[in-house]
Parts: sequence; C-alpha cells; structure tokens
Amino acid sequence: RPGALVGFDVDLTAQEIQRRAQILAALGPDWDPVEVLRGEEEAYDLLYSGLDADQQRIHDDLVAAGVLPRRPGGGRAAA
Repeated sequence: RPGALVGFDVDLTAQEIQRRAQILAALGPDWDPVEVLRGEEEAYDLLYSGLDADQQRIHDDLVAAGVLPRRPGGGRAAA
C-alpha cells in the first residue's frame, strides 16, 4: 500500500572492521599512541606558555566557557 513504512536495516559491521584495519595499517607498526599524546601535550604546553596577563585572562575565559579543555595544574596556561 502506498505510504506504508518498510523496515530497512543495513549492517555495516564488516565495513567498519575493514576501515579500522586499513587505518591501523596506514599508521604502520611504529605508531605509538602514547608517544603521540605526549607530543600533543608538549605542543599544547608550548603553545600556551609565556602568556602575558591579558592573554592569560583570555585563556582562562576560554577554559571557563568550555572552548579550551581544562588541564592539570588548575587550568592555567604554563608560565
């Protein structure tokens, strides 16, 4: 009958498994996720280090607004 709803299911499990395997293969055997995260933390610390008082205030406002993530050390940018 026209306008009747028809059930339609698609199982993408196999495609998702294949996609993840391809990503890991592309990253290669030397990829170290812990080292990558450590490098990102160091880059963040460097990016937000040495802020003057006005920059620090803006940084704090962005953290308070949820734009930037809270970080260890009370959420303050590195000195």
